[in-house]
Amino acid sequence: METYEKNTALVFKAFCDENRIKILNILSSGEKCACKLLEALSVTQPTLSHHMKILCDAGVVKARKDGKWMYYSLSYEGLRVAEEYLCTLKNTGKENEND
Repeated sequence: METYEKNTALVFKAFCDENRIKILNILSSGEKCACKLLEALSVTQPTLSHHMKILCDAGVVKARKDGKWMYYSLSYEGLRVAEEYLCTLKNTGKENEND
């Protein structure tokens, strides 16, 4: 069983690359085919696959296959993990400001 810390680290690892941030921004407007992501980025297909694996493993992006094409969209479950962690840190920081 994966720990909370490991899951959170996977999500933030997914955010630690400029190309993955670009991918997330592109997917924020809805599901996209891998071919559309390749057109928007200056990367090779193997590099895109690497980035998508990291994003999918983190639970930030979900993938579905339709014929020979892969389609990707945001997974709000993974994004929720990041949001909750940041909110926890923010609230803890506010409590410590009063000390």
